[in-house]
Amino acid sequence: MQTTYIETQQISFQDFKNQILEDYRLGRISREMSYLGRREVLTGKAKFGIFGDGKELPQLAMAKVFRNGDFRSGYYRDQTFALAIDALTVESFFAQMYADTSVEREPASAGRQMNGHFATRSLNEDGSWKDLTAQKNISSDISPTAGQMPRLLGLAQASTIYKSVKFEGSEKFSREGNEIAFGTIGDASTAEGHFWETLNAACALQVPMIVSIWDDGYGISVPTKNQRAKGDITEMLSGFQRKEGENQGCEIIQVKAWDYPALLDAYAKAEHFARTESVPVVVHVVDVTQPQGHSTSGSHERYKNEERLAWEAEFDGLVKFKEWILNYSIEIDGKEEVIATAEELDAIDEEAKKAAKTGQKLAWENYQKAITELIQSILPLVENLKGQNAEVETYIAQFNKLVSKAKKDIFHLVRKSLLATRGTNSAERNQLMQKYNEASAVEKDNYSSHLYSQSEWKAENIKEIKPVYSDSSEDVDGRVVIRNNFDKIFEKYPETLIFGEDTGNIGDVNQGLEGMQEKYGALRIADTGIREATILGQGIGMAMRGLRPIAEIQYLDYVLYCLQGMSDDLATVHYRTKGGQKSPLIIRTRGHRLEGIWHSGSPMAGILNLSKGILVLVPRNLTKAAGFYNTMLQADEPAIIVECLNGYRLKEKQPDNLGEFTVPVGKIEVTKEGKDVTLVTYGSTWRIVTEAANELEKLGISAEVIDVQSLIPFDLSHEIAESVKKTNRLVVIDEDVEGGTTGFILQQILEKQKAFRYLDSDPLTISANDHRPAYASDGDYFSKPSTDDMVEKIYAMFNETNPQKYPAIF
Repeated sequence: MQTTYIETQQISFQDFKNQILEDYRLGRISREMSYLGRREVLTGKAKFGIFGDGKELPQLAMAKVFRNGDFRSGYYRDQTFALAIDALTVESFFAQMYADTSVEREPASAGRQMNGHFATRSLNEDGSWKDLTAQKNISSDISPTAGQMPRLLGLAQASTIYKSVKFEGSEKFSREGNEIAFGTIGDASTAEGHFWETLNAACALQVPMIVSIWDDGYGISVPTKNQRAKGDITEMLSGFQRKEGENQGCEIIQVKAWDYPALLDAYAKAEHFARTESVPVVVHVVDVTQPQGHSTSGSHERYKNEERLAWEAEFDGLVKFKEWILNYSIEIDGKEEVIATAEELDAIDEEAKKAAKTGQKLAWENYQKAITELIQSILPLVENLKGQNAEVETYIAQFNKLVSKAKKDIFHLVRKSLLATRGTNSAERNQLMQKYNEASAVEKDNYSSHLYSQSEWKAENIKEIKPVYSDSSEDVDGRVVIRNNFDKIFEKYPETLIFGEDTGNIGDVNQGLEGMQEKYGALRIADTGIREATILGQGIGMAMRGLRPIAEIQYLDYVLYCLQGMSDDLATVHYRTKGGQKSPLIIRTRGHRLEGIWHSGSPMAGILNLSKGILVLVPRNLTKAAGFYNTMLQADEPAIIVECLNGYRLKEKQPDNLGEFTVPVGKIEVTKEGKDVTLVTYGSTWRIVTEAANELEKLGISAEVIDVQSLIPFDLSHEIAESVKKTNRLVVIDEDVEGGTTGFILQQILEKQKAFRYLDSDPLTISANDHRPAYASDGDYFSKPSTDDMVEKIYAMFNETNPQKYPAIF
């Protein structure tokens, strides 16, 4: 069991002195990085800058209680903290500013995120987990204000889970659940709903979490009094303060950003509450200054008056820290001891400037070296084309005039030169083409890799195991299939847990988890409050710590509450760290073909377009859904699985190999063969399409029905194109809005699979009306595609080509 900061503070005066001076040195280096970073932007060497100046002291104090195995979920002001836990160097700070694509030089994001967005690498190069208990961990930062909060809840709750749950390899993720999750947020961002939802959930769940609020009095230019009901967030949160003897609420500590000893005391207390009592803590850090304003996009002199600016100069944390050091003295064995003299501190100040400048210079040289090497390898090849087209010489001259050259300038030169020499077949041009293709492959990896897993556990690599049936296989309700399969899952994978609204006690609203809580306990089969954003966040954070959570969102319509977190956080984790972190969360939901505006929506196009990076799986029945769960629990990618809401009471034959059979991702299934037209669909609509296909048979039209099963990835083997090649006609049918998922499917088939070559008729899409579905069965009939709609529209395709054989209906 780890000791807390309070328990380790029996040290000598010399050690105390060394710690103080090291903190002062780090604080000064961080400040000089901020100053120099701003200059790098203003001189054009970096695109944008946002810094943590003014927040040095509280972050140094927070770092002292941050242990191996702990996690931070924060935002873009925490550079001093990252320095203090050795997750950042001066060089890597500036490498990120320059968008250096080297993982070695910029390990947080390989140049994919703007400065101030920090991360540690949780994964080895092959995608396997590192020992997260042997390092201090930063979950990859995101910019959306308060967007980091829901994930924080899951990072903290994982410690609670690990107190009881053990599995093979769990020692890599937790030491008896003793870890704390630290969150950081700007004061103005506490006006966001994600902050309140997260804190509310943490207080209910009682998880080891410390949230630091950096309160500098403004949200960019808007003062605190205009942000919330009360200017003082501590006062607002007073109702959250836990009462003695109650297992609810949190501890709230307010402390000034310039008071070094008070900050040490505040964070020592916060750690004690969180680590030893598993209590959430809010540390409200007030009187924070912002010496350079919000960012390089503007000046704070525009909205701060002279009095405020003068106060900030006087109460700058590093200024106050220096005063405190110079005023500190203690008598030991009759001798007065001091920490440092003014001259010694001035020397540290100078050393800090040199350290920042040295790191910046090295980062710039390394960044420029990569560009210079690219120029040296490509420019001579372009110059070889000068004799083949006069325009090439002009392009080279324009390139050489550029004061600062980026990779885009090099590629622009090459592409313009290749365009100018099109139609020329020469050894020189072929050599340039070869080099261009090689360089393009490198940059594709630099900028576009790792949106999805590249490891051996990639979902596409999971082997298909078909359901096994026998004479004794029973016909049961679909809910029984999914329930019994979950039973096998929870037995097989102790690291798997599920949580959501009505998930636990009653076994979910459709009884797909009936009896699971009683069998596996309330920790693994858990009810939550009505708070979809943090249900998702619980899953993201727990999955980042090695658990295999299934976050249940009761209905597909309610996924809209989660869409921000899905899009900004979950979908980008693997990409924005270039394979350094992953969160293989499974989102379970149900939807399609019910009744009413709020329970029968099909926002699939929004999910598809906003959540690239998450697998989107749309099984047509509960057996297929069960197979997808079995697949994804062997994979290391996030996925959303949409169960058919109207399928729980429909009969299905229950496989004998529950918990074992898998449904492959990216593979379609031809459920009815035909020769005249290919009908492509998914989910609950498949049943109606099948009915329509049977009706069309009676009219002399042989329809092939294809269930895509998986929207992302989509038909990896291009089997749909083969069907269209046979039938020469294509109809895409779903219940999304016009141009929604049908538009996506059509683009995949016609453009990527080149199936347009085989069409004898215009491709047809049949989708729902653009409004939400009206209530009741009639509302469904008139709002979404019915069998009648499908039969009539598909029949009309044949009427157009052969009106004698297929006379018009209307």
